[in-house]
Amino acid sequence: MEAPPFRVLVVDDEPPIVDLLTGYLEREGWAVAAASDGLLALDAVRKHNPDVVILDVMLPGLDGVEVCRRLRAFSDAYVLMLTARGEEIDRIVGLTVGADDYLVKPFSPREVVARLKAFQRRPRRSGAGAGVSGGAADQSPGLALDEGRRAVHVDGASVELTALEFNLLAAIARAPGLVVTRDALLDAVWGPGYTGDDHLLDVHVANVRRKLGDDPGAPRFVETVRGVGFRLRDHGPEAD
Repeated sequence: MEAPPFRVLVVDDEPPIVDLLTGYLEREGWAVAAASDGLLALDAVRKHNPDVVILDVMLPGLDGVEVCRRLRAFSDAYVLMLTARGEEIDRIVGLTVGADDYLVKPFSPREVVARLKAFQRRPRRSGAGAGVSGGAADQSPGLALDEGRRAVHVDGASVELTALEFNLLAAIARAPGLVVTRDALLDAVWGPGYTGDDHLLDVHVANVRRKLGDDPGAPRFVETVRGVGFRLRDHGPEAD
């Protein structure tokens, strides 16, 4: 059976940008839909169930940050935010409400395609099948991560992560106690040759910690190894 096409929703109120992106994305064989404001975007996510939403921050009606916040209540689509140059606060706030990556305008459509291809290589739904384990395993006391079902539990309680957050935690958790470098995580989660902002990694690790109930000052699960990367505590001698 032929796999369904990769579905992309472009949300921008500037028709030239929508037309430009649509042309590039359709040449990849992807199914593309578009919306021009925040409320229409939420309706389009429900209607089309996209794999990726390309979401402009500045939208009429609801802005992109609020759209991202609301769609996270019912969609696990990857979100690539578009923001104007210099609006760092929008990028950071967008990432904290569930966006997975961002690009600053003006951008190259080829870079958009490259970012989406990195998303395409990563499963986003429960049961999508990627993973090294078919069952749950306690990577760290109190933390159970099941890659086959893409499920996370802390002390028996389910934790809801975005698709990218799950991929990031899984990449750190596969070798408890061992450091996973920043470059290795960027390659594993965003794809080899990722050219985006390295700060993106720190924001998403902070989001994962917050959802796990982890204190970055005294982490129970995810530790920072300064200047190198991150590791999952296994509470053995090497993690102390």
